[in-house]
Amino acid sequence: MNLTHIEHLGIAVKSIEESLPYYEQVLGLKCYSVEEVADQKVKTAFFKIGQTKIELLEPTSEESTIAKFIEKRGEGIHHIAFATDGVADALAEVESKGVRLIDKAPRKGAEGLNIAFLHPKSTGGVLTELCEDPNK
Repeated sequence: MNLTHIEHLGIAVKSIEESLPYYEQVLGLKCYSVEEVADQKVKTAFFKIGQTKIELLEPTSEESTIAKFIEKRGEGIHHIAFATDGVADALAEVESKGVRLIDKAPRKGAEGLNIAFLHPKSTGGVLTELCEDPNK
């Protein structure tokens, strides 16, 4: 598996609008994109710092995994995402090493990336996302 960098850190928030002042006014970061990912029942906001992004995740439905995460654990770091040049190949490799998969195949995520999640019960308690830019 060829991981190239940390693609982003996902942070669960109740409200992107209420969270923006901290990231923009306190940290001095600029939100460059807000988008809704309807099939994941989430709204996202992205900031870039160096080569890494921060993704705020706001639930758009009480049934979303982000809403359930916030209800159970509160706001905070939700996942770490690694960039790879082949999500499908990476999934096959980690599964062959005994890692439990949430996604058996890549799917579309925010910013048009191909994504897949690894189960935190197999990754030391850290929800792990693999991301691939299909345009690269």
